[in-house]
Amino acid sequence: MSRFFDFDKTAILVNNYDWFKNYSFINFIRDIGKKFTISEIIAKEAVKSRMETGISFTEFSYALIQAYDFLRINEKYGCELEIGGSDQWGNITAGIELARKTKGKEIFGLTLPLVVSADGKKFGKSESNAVWLDGKLTSPYHFYQFWINTDDKDAIKFLKHYTFLSLEEIKILENSIAGAPEKREAQKALAKEVTTFVHGEQSFKNAEKISENLFGGKIKDLSESDLKQIFTDSFVVKLEKMDDVNISDFLVSAKVVDSKRQAREDVQNNAIEINGEKIAEIDYIVSQKDFLFGQYIIVKRGKRDCKFISL
Repeated sequence: MSRFFDFDKTAILVNNYDWFKNYSFINFIRDIGKKFTISEIIAKEAVKSRMETGISFTEFSYALIQAYDFLRINEKYGCELEIGGSDQWGNITAGIELARKTKGKEIFGLTLPLVVSADGKKFGKSESNAVWLDGKLTSPYHFYQFWINTDDKDAIKFLKHYTFLSLEEIKILENSIAGAPEKREAQKALAKEVTTFVHGEQSFKNAEKISENLFGGKIKDLSESDLKQIFTDSFVVKLEKMDDVNISDFLVSAKVVDSKRQAREDVQNNAIEINGEKIAEIDYIVSQKDFLFGQYIIVKRGKRDCKFISL
């Protein structure tokens, strides 16, 4: 976060545990809970929309917790504005109401439209598509891949949201989608700008190089550190041990295909590569020698379907 905020001079990072750790549930309900009616909480869209399908007490009471956070931050740091996604409107206004009722203060909220992909899903953990800024949680390579795989329908919108390119530059990229979508110029620009902004220029160049080697058949040119970036993804198949095994058995155990029959067909159709090399023999034996740096195997099925297997 220090790439975006100056914590030495202006920004302050706080943990709400600091004011909740010694605040008992009984006291919180007595002091804060009585400031809200059930009808007020139910009227909030985030709660109302869940009443028929089911909502836990934790979710139901979350507005009170966030409201108290806003109040405490206002009291201690003079914060008068809370910013969040449009789905946080009810929680933010709860904080505004709490400050008015308890302190007679006027504080404010600002919400922004949720960013959703072409299929209607928002970015976040709840949709299993969270992209972390921390390189340990989402490596620069996977971060780069996320943006370069953006749907054509989303590319221009995301360029406007997440980059500092001028509208004139974005218009040129929009025209490239209409005229030559296969070149993916807009996605390349998006991936470059956002990856550079978050991780730096060198990390962007390295992620671009990894992608070119990975999809260009030069997998063996990847360094061990490059492979470690690739093998941080949740879709990596982890094998407990590795004995010499027939290619068909290996492809099934590594979850590349569902059956040995499919594995044999893929090999016979020249659809399988291991670390960038075609496997054309159905009696090929996969062994320890196939693991890069003794730990990694990249299996490509077809043109772009890559599976990452590690020991």
